[in-house]
Amino acid sequence: MKNNNKINGILLADKPSGITSHDVVDFIRRQFKIKKVGHCGTLDPIATGLLVMLLEDNTKLASQYLNDDKKYLCTMKLGSATDTQDATGKVLSESNYENITNEMVEETIKTFKGEIEQMPPMVSAKHYKGTRLYKLARKGINVEREPNKINIYSIDILSIKIPYVEFCLHSSKGTYIRTLCNDIGEIRLWGTYAFIKKIIIRGL
Repeated sequence: MKNNNKINGILLADKPSGITSHDVVDFIRRQFKIKKVGHCGTLDPIATGLLVMLLEDNTKLASQYLNDDKKYLCTMKLGSATDTQDATGKVLSESNYENITNEMVEETIKTFKGEIEQMPPMVSAKHYKGTRLYKLARKGINVEREPNKINIYSIDILSIKIPYVEFCLHSSKGTYIRTLCNDIGEIRLWGTYAFIKKIIIRGL
């Protein structure tokens, strides 16, 4: 709604793959000539899905929406680990997945349900002493990080076609799905990375 020639509101944007969340912010600013635009949680450039955009005075509501749970649709590829933990990164190692069974995948994924600790990846938007981690990673710098407590409320496997595993996940804020896939692979030394297909729900 407009108030004193300002557009105050909440805009739901379906971010396409290949652009950053900040690119969406810049587009909305230019397209609608809005000075203050914010989003409620960064999506990886490779990911598609819902970005909750806050306009003008509504940017003060950011903390309220940042705390919402999220739901993801993701495909995990077994057999390769990358430096970004997704399909865009450099392959660091490869593992043989020929002897992996559906039952092994299901049992391993089940162990991640509930409250767990997760180490934020270096290629992420989190800050370290005022600098985004991904900027340090681009310089080849790796720094100590503290693990975050997150909650995986549900992981529903939709299909297993080795080496690909598709699942839907409901989690608390601050969950890195590509890191989850990486950790699943490390347990069995499979080597995995994620294709995050869609952020399908925010604010369950």
